[in-house]
Amino acid sequence: MRHGNKNNALGRKKAHRDSMLSNMACSLIEHKRIETTLAKAKALRIFVEPLITKSKEDSTHSRRIVFSYLRSKEATAALFRDVAPKVAERPGGYTRIIKLGNRLGDAAELAMIEMVDFNTLYSAKEKAGAEVKRTRRSRKPATAKAGQAADAAPKEETGDAGAKAAPQDKDE
Repeated sequence: MRHGNKNNALGRKKAHRDSMLSNMACSLIEHKRIETTLAKAKALRIFVEPLITKSKEDSTHSRRIVFSYLRSKEATAALFRDVAPKVAERPGGYTRIIKLGNRLGDAAELAMIEMVDFNTLYSAKEKAGAEVKRTRRSRKPATAKAGQAADAAPKEETGDAGAKAAPQDKDE
């Protein structure tokens, strides 16, 4: 019986499971994103997030502890060199799991696990959105809205007229 045992065995013995999680963690650190089954992704998150937290403090002791789990010099060096500076300000939650659907062969749930700070798609949207528009929680008074609408309408008309005039000059 597995009373109080919180780890997912993943259908493997301890040595095999540890080796598999170590290899998956090295791949995640190297590629910043991997696709696997949902159960393995959840187990990998539990395995790799404490290592990323440990890598924030660059000392010989923390490097040795991380190396004892990863068993790869290259992955350990990449973790301390590339990943740790990017996640230094983040208090946790370094990985994201995205469900991808079921695998055709055996209908296993597939998922993609990725490092949050290395996804350029999401970070570019957030930066562009923050500069362009700010959201407000409070409502402006009705008089301020009417005044702004009246001010905005003539500016749009002059901008459109100027834009239409320029192509006409080029054609002639």
